Amino acid sequence: MRKMTGKCFMVMLFVFAVMLVVSVVADAKEMKMQESSYAPVMITKSFKTVREMDVAEKAEVMSKHMAMLNERYDLSGKTDPVVKMSGGKPLPVGPTAKISSGISWESLGAMSPEEIKQKGVFPYTPLPHVKHSTGGLVVAPMQLETHPELVRFDVDFDLPEAYLPEFPPPLYLISRPDLGDVSGGEEITINNYYEMLNGILTPFQLEGMRLLVTPVAQQQFNITADRKAEIAQDAVSCFSSSSTLRQTVRRK
Repeated sequence: MRKMTGKCFMVMLFVFAVMLVVSVVADAKEMKMQESSYAPVMITKSFKTVREMDVAEKAEVMSKHMAMLNERYDLSGKTDPVVKMSGGKPLPVGPTAKISSGISWESLGAMSPEEIKQKGVFPYTPLPHVKHSTGGLVVAPMQLETHPELVRFDVDFDLPEAYLPEFPPPLYLISRPDLGDVSGGEEITINNYYEMLNGILTPFQLEGMRLLVTPVAQQQFNITADRKAEIAQDAVSCFSSSSTLRQTVRRK
């Protein structure tokens, strides 16, 4: 076999480099054509300006949103006189949606899914965020009583308390069904989780719980100028945000 000369080696190296550049350029063009999972964020206004705009718009935003809710739903807060949640809160009774004129629940139930879709009479249409352009966590009044730091100045919570789960929420462990509700009616936080769950959870589970109850700087409450709270802070944990908060993704 003939040995590869230095000149031949350099030619091959050059060809490989050209192919690599072409591949990178092609990939870059493809990436530019793809839509990003994230919306572009560029804050051009000060916190004071953003706050003043949000506060000025709040009454109109809430008025329009509540008008939409009342048009779609019966929010009278009807509850069952007998059936209750584990903590004793009455269970809400439906249906809460208002159906189209000329259609009864009986006739709707007799329709096929295809017919309901074709006629556009499905009563539970996607529910938008109170302020969809902003989104983010919106906290129910019953949770704000113990967490005033989560008050937003741009919107209020929109659903009546009768339709919300109990707060503090109960916690039942699959691994220890004999214990029942291990929360004891208290909100589980970074300040009490260890005392409440040490000896019940495994070390691995206890460490996982620590991460779940550790407050972090969530978007609407962090230090950025577009936050929706008066004071920036580490205010929200994964565990607390799953109890009664309305999330950014709101089925729209």
